[in-house]
Amino acid sequence: MNILIGNKLKLLRKNKNMSQEEAADYLHISQSAYARMESGESGSWANHMFKICKIFDVTPEDLLNIETNQKEVSSSGSNIQISDTIIEQYEKRIKDLKKIIKDLKANKKHQ
Repeated sequence: MNILIGNKLKLLRKNKNMSQEEAADYLHISQSAYARMESGESGSWANHMFKICKIFDVTPEDLLNIETNQKEVSSSGSNIQISDTIIEQYEKRIKDLKKIIKDLKANKKHQ
């Protein structure tokens, strides 16, 4: 959940053309504390939810809506595209390795 909210925070902040420092100043926290919220390392966003909603002009329901978060994150940038590419590469590699294992087992039976 923290990662999904963090990704949404990053997207909302960038849509407002704000820096992490500006968002952190508004929340009266350090930039590093805000960065941890965006990265999903911290759940302290919950302590600041109403201020976050005010600064980014969203409702608490919009902030917490997982389906909306996933759609926005999926369309939000190259990190997701890179992740998808890596997953596809691993899936192909797994498929190739399964074929190799199957062939090796078949060869062993024939020996």
